Amino acid sequence: MTPDLMALLVEAYPDGFEYDTIYFTNAKGEKVEAVPLETEDTKYLIKVSSTLTKNFEAFDLEEFEESVSSEDEDFESDDLDD
Repeated sequence: MTPDLMALLVEAYPDGFEYDTIYFTNAKGEKVEAVPLETEDTKYLIKVSSTLTKNFEAFDLEEFEESVSSEDEDFESDDLDD
C-alpha cells in the first residue's frame, strides 16, 4: 500500500476501522475481511491483514503531511530556479 493511500485510510478512519470492515468470499472460496475506502473517483476494498493493522497503527499522519508539504516546497523552489 502506498503512503498516500495509507494517509487516506487513516483520515477516513481516525479511530480505527475495526467496526467498519466487511466480509466477502473471493473466487477461491476464501472468506476475506476488507475495509472500504472511497475517493472522488475510486472505490477501494482494502484487505485487512496483520501487516495492514500494524502499519495503520504506526502511521503518523502529521509526519506524512509535513513530508509531503516539504516536498511540495522543494518542487516549487526548483521551479523558480528555471
